[in-house]
Amino acid sequence: MLAMYAPPGFKLRFSKLFLGNVAPQIEGVKLQTLEEGQLIMDLDFKWGGDPSIILAVQSVVGATLPIQLKNLRFFSTIRVIFKFGEDIPCISGVVVALLAKPKPEIRYTLKVIGGSLGAIPGVSDMIKSTVETAVADTLQWPHRIVVPIAQPPVDLSDLELKLQGKITVTVIKAQSLKNMEMLGKSDPYVVAYVRVLYKEKTKVVNNNLNPVWNEIFEFDVEDKETQALVFQVLDQDVGSDKLLGVAQFPLVKLDDEETKELELPLVPALEMDNVIDKKDRGHLFIKVKYHVYSKEEQEIAMEKERQLLAAKKEAAEAGLIGGTIDVIGGAVGGAGKLVIGGAGAVGSGVGMVGSGLGKVVKNVSTSFGNRRPSRSENGVPGTPK
Repeated sequence: MLAMYAPPGFKLRFSKLFLGNVAPQIEGVKLQTLEEGQLIMDLDFKWGGDPSIILAVQSVVGATLPIQLKNLRFFSTIRVIFKFGEDIPCISGVVVALLAKPKPEIRYTLKVIGGSLGAIPGVSDMIKSTVETAVADTLQWPHRIVVPIAQPPVDLSDLELKLQGKITVTVIKAQSLKNMEMLGKSDPYVVAYVRVLYKEKTKVVNNNLNPVWNEIFEFDVEDKETQALVFQVLDQDVGSDKLLGVAQFPLVKLDDEETKELELPLVPALEMDNVIDKKDRGHLFIKVKYHVYSKEEQEIAMEKERQLLAAKKEAAEAGLIGGTIDVIGGAVGGAGKLVIGGAGAVGSGVGMVGSGLGKVVKNVSTSFGNRRPSRSENGVPGTPK
């Protein structure tokens, strides 16, 4: 999983993963309304174990850096759904997911084994961004893990997350963008996504603070109640692209088959708590339409998604792509339409990067996800359709 979400130019994998012998603590339990044949529980989960975790980080130049994660602490509210069965143990399957509110939080320290963090600049930021993006995009509700329990296995397809529909987006134009250049004007483009693993990118408009794109994209939607359409406006530059502003639109505000033209204010980050410069970043103009899939359309879309995901996994494991293409320390890589993963961390804090033999990066803390919470995240989820 980490290979798909690592930024371009990096390979990230576990060389050792032992979670230790300390059990997690459940500090609170909330029972949700009972769905037919199901029990839904939200657990206040806290874990501060004694794991032994070593990450192997390899850069594009081929150097591999073993990095130890120490003092790992994890806090989250976990949704667990039990599906009842007729045979002992009377549970046919279990669903596990992290709720977005309160935000899951992970704390840890980093220590390079026999080397220096300075050997690969930005490695602390890269690990932080990769971990939080991978977790938010795969484990945060509505995404989930489905675990079969019954033997022989029974059909658990009703517990799986299915595509509900698609949103058609026209990125029309932007106005009054912030100029990031000392000479001339910015060269803006837009990255758009619903799920960070599947992104689209407009063309670059050179030397223009009021660019016009008029480009159309389509995105699959898994849960309109909780998901949002996210936009990043960036300035293409030599070496590293600069973030001009971000915006998001909660899909719950759209009715089926409704078309809306919107003017979205651009802000420095999706989460503004730690942002100092909160000045206006301009506006983005878009048009959106939501379409609910029929059963046949759903099956076709899900098969296409399975094929695309398999291709991405194969490419990431082969090292052909670096996984996510996104803002990591202000840099954006990649070209064309293959813009994969990773903007869940836009606006999050920046990790500490140190140098020196055996340098320890202390007090790294991160929260996952940026989706707007809605009534279904802390209430009762509907059965996936």
